[in-house]
Amino acid sequence: MDILKHIINDTVEFYKWSLTIADKRVEKWPLMDSPLPTLAISSSYLLFLWLGPKFMQGREPFQLRKTLIVYNFSMVILNFFIFKELFLAARAANYSYICQPVDYSDDPNEVRVAAALWWYFISKGVEYLDTVFFILRKKFNHISFLHVYHHCTMFTLWWIGIKWVAGGQSFFGAHMNAAIHVLMYLYYGLAAFGPKIQKYLWWKKYLTIIQMIQFHVTIGHTALSLYSDCPFPKWMHWCLIGYALTFIILFGNFYYQTYRRQPRREAASKPGKALHNGASNGALTSSNGNAAKMDEKPAVAESGRRKRKGRAKRE
Repeated sequence: MDILKHIINDTVEFYKWSLTIADKRVEKWPLMDSPLPTLAISSSYLLFLWLGPKFMQGREPFQLRKTLIVYNFSMVILNFFIFKELFLAARAANYSYICQPVDYSDDPNEVRVAAALWWYFISKGVEYLDTVFFILRKKFNHISFLHVYHHCTMFTLWWIGIKWVAGGQSFFGAHMNAAIHVLMYLYYGLAAFGPKIQKYLWWKKYLTIIQMIQFHVTIGHTALSLYSDCPFPKWMHWCLIGYALTFIILFGNFYYQTYRRQPRREAASKPGKALHNGASNGALTSSNGNAAKMDEKPAVAESGRRKRKGRAKRE
C-alpha cells in the first residue's frame, strides 16, 4: 500500500514539475488548463463505443445522409483552414522544415502557429463523430481496433503536444496530416451523395497509401532531427517515432487485408467476376459510415422483384 502511495505522490509531483515548463501561452485556452476535460471526452467516447451498439440493438439504422454531407464538407473546410494557417504562419516566421525549435514568445506568427495547432487538436476531438455515425448507422463491422486506436490516441496525445510544444517541429506533422484529411473528408463527403458520385471514387485505396507514406516521412523527418541534434525535446521525438511505427503496422495490415488478401480470395471464389479497384465486396468504406458501393447489384427474389429490407430512419 505504501508503494502505491509513493507512486501516486511521485506522479503528482512530476506533473506539477512538468507544468513549470509548459507553454504559458496556451494555459488559458479552452481545454488546456487541465487534462481532465480531454480525458473525460475520450472516456465518454469509449463509453459510447460500449453503450452505443446496445442502444441501437433492435432499432433501425439512421440514414443521416444530409448530416454526413454537411459534416464531411465542414471537416474539409476545417482541415484546409488548419493547413493554410500552419503554412502561412510558418512561412512568415521563417520556419525550417529540417529543424525548428519551439519559440515560446508572444511573437504574432508564433502565436498563430500555436493557435493553428490548437485547432488541429480540437479537430481530432470532432473526429470522434466518425465513430458516432458508424454506430447510429449500425456499421459496427467498420469499428476496428485501428479506427478506435487512431481516434482516441490522436485527440488525447495532442493535448500533450499543445500543452508543451505548441510550435517548432510540431507544425510539420500537423501541417501534413491536415492536408491529407482535406482529401479524405472530400472523398467521404462525395461518397455520401450516393451511387451517381460513388462510381467516380476509384481512388480510395490511394488515400491509404498516402497515409502510410505520411508515417514514413514522419519517422524520417524525426530521425533527421535527432541526427542533427535539433534543439527540440528529445522525448517528443522518440515518442513520435514509436507512435508512427504503430500506425505503419496497423495501416499496413489494413491495406493488405483490404486490397491484397481479400481480392485474391474473391477472385478464387468468383473467377468470372472482375474486381473494381481491389475492393473485395464492391464497396469502399469511409471512416464515418459511408459505403461507396461501386458494382454491387441488388438482391433479386425468385419472382424477379427486389427483396425488401427494413428502411433506415431518415434524419
